[in-house]
Amino acid sequence: MKLLRKNGLRATALGALAVSGALVLTACGSDDNSDGAAAPSAKTTAASNAVCGDAKGQLLASGSSAQKNAVDLWVKGFMAACPDIQVNYKSSSSGEGIVAFNQGTVGFAGSDSPLKPEEVADSKKICTGGQGIALPMVGGPIAIGFHLEGVDSLVLDAPTLAKIFDTKIKNWDDAAIKALNPGVKLPNKAIQPFHRSEDSGTTQNLGKYLAATASDDWKYEPEKKWPAPGGQAASGSAGVATQVKQVDGSIGYFELSYATSQSISTVKIDTGASAPVEATSENASKAIAAAKIAGTGKDLALDLDYATKAEGAYPIVLVTYEIACDKGNKAATLPAVKAFLNYTAGDEGQKLLSGAGYAPIPAEINAKVRETVASLS
Repeated sequence: MKLLRKNGLRATALGALAVSGALVLTACGSDDNSDGAAAPSAKTTAASNAVCGDAKGQLLASGSSAQKNAVDLWVKGFMAACPDIQVNYKSSSSGEGIVAFNQGTVGFAGSDSPLKPEEVADSKKICTGGQGIALPMVGGPIAIGFHLEGVDSLVLDAPTLAKIFDTKIKNWDDAAIKALNPGVKLPNKAIQPFHRSEDSGTTQNLGKYLAATASDDWKYEPEKKWPAPGGQAASGSAGVATQVKQVDGSIGYFELSYATSQSISTVKIDTGASAPVEATSENASKAIAAAKIAGTGKDLALDLDYATKAEGAYPIVLVTYEIACDKGNKAATLPAVKAFLNYTAGDEGQKLLSGAGYAPIPAEINAKVRETVASLS
């Protein structure tokens, strides 16, 4: 992708970081809902499909660490085209992002799960006359990364994976793992499973997969907080990936981009299809393409089939949503939120995803996302 780099735009974008007293664009919710919050004007750049509008200053957002690497790419491309808007995304967790959104301190939040009913109720206090909605923006595989000296390829199925993360299977040479990996020399070494320490949509999506495919071995409700005893905790997807990278005998879960960037081996999943399925963007897209919209109104929450046995479909997937107000945005916030989300849902933003280990949102669903972004008020 060619980015616009003339007339000092790059320097201007960097310089915006140091501007004191910059306009801070906060979240939805205000009694200021004037006509000034209309859709961004058709001010575009020659090298980008970004519609910058008239927004200036800093756009604050936070949440899901699963989408951090995608957001980094989006921010770079968007700010090159719209240097008057400084996007600041704090990568924390889905839970923290939703809390920040419902406190009114960010323009939008990133979450790996749609809002719960009680979170929707809280959002109505911020989104004057409206509520928070989920806009699917990026998909991808939740990779099961492992570090086992002498073993480069590993196959697991859902029941075995459930027992590993529930610390019921404790050694790498367990009979269940051996049966799935004939010919692989598995060491007599303790398994060290790592999980997220904070509330995480990635944790919840892994739980949905295990609950749907290994209910006899995984008795926990799919929640953002890690439910099983034992194991070791690390902060964020980056923290879990770092531990797996460093610790021999370890296993953990995180988005594929973290495995790719750190050269971490990933598990192939035996789904019952003719061959185990590798965690790739293409294979995740096959699973996400079958998703159905389960949300109502402008909420576009998706229903994923975690138990798919389709050939080549990688089942442990997540879709990361941007949480925004459907109505009731502050006049100062709306132009920047719409400009950025319009870019991320646009052709340019979605094309950036595959090369970074993510999966673009299927075209039919993405068309609805664009319509909804345009209608935010």
